[in-house]
Amino acid sequence: PTPDGRRPQSAQQAHAARVAAARRWRLARVPLVPPPPPAVKPRIATREGFEVDGHEELGLPPVFTTVPTDRKVVFLTIDDGAEKDPAFLRMMNDLKVPYSAFLSDYVIKDDYGYFRRLQRAGAVLNNHTLHHRYLPALSYRRQQYEICGMQDVMKERFGERPALFRPPFGNYNRDTLRAARSCGVRYVPLWNEEVFVDRWDYREEDRRIRPGDIVLSHFRGRDEWKGTMPDMIRRFLDKVTAEGFAVARLEDYL
Repeated sequence: PTPDGRRPQSAQQAHAARVAAARRWRLARVPLVPPPPPAVKPRIATREGFEVDGHEELGLPPVFTTVPTDRKVVFLTIDDGAEKDPAFLRMMNDLKVPYSAFLSDYVIKDDYGYFRRLQRAGAVLNNHTLHHRYLPALSYRRQQYEICGMQDVMKERFGERPALFRPPFGNYNRDTLRAARSCGVRYVPLWNEEVFVDRWDYREEDRRIRPGDIVLSHFRGRDEWKGTMPDMIRRFLDKVTAEGFAVARLEDYL
């Protein structure tokens, strides 16, 4: 039995539950199950062209858009925390799809409880600064305040200081990475694709998803999108599943 007294599902029962959840949320296909986390983690290096002066010499956190792997997996990341949709929480609980949230305090502080529920359901919560400023315009000390301050919020509200940090808008400079390192950040994942309710955007000119790609979305709803967060998740899962990709947990590869 599991700690709560329930018996673990058999593989057949787990598959039946996935089929039922996919039907309930109107997915075109049942999402693929990711492989177990790699026994040997891939080496994460800064993507070419994304370095800052002295990046490697100073031991600054790597900035990357894709995790080096041959496995057909992608990683879903969702930024900020403005929309707190209970249907999204139910959907992700039902489908058991892993994802990482990058949170900004100014939009989550009205309902920390919502994000604690996401965390209890398996989401990993990471740092996206206190106020979502354009960091390169700030001094080193101000950037440190934005990043380290959010680390403190994460520790107080969610129990730990994250190892992952994403700069707002994907913009950073040398001071950003120095400040992030001083706050205990080890990785700075950006993204290779972004998914919305009505479209995908791509960093690469060939508009293809590759193994190990990090996909960005946002906590948004009808106020800014032509649909809901479950609509966005449906678009995301239908595409990656049709192309033979499973969704894995980013932190399992770092």
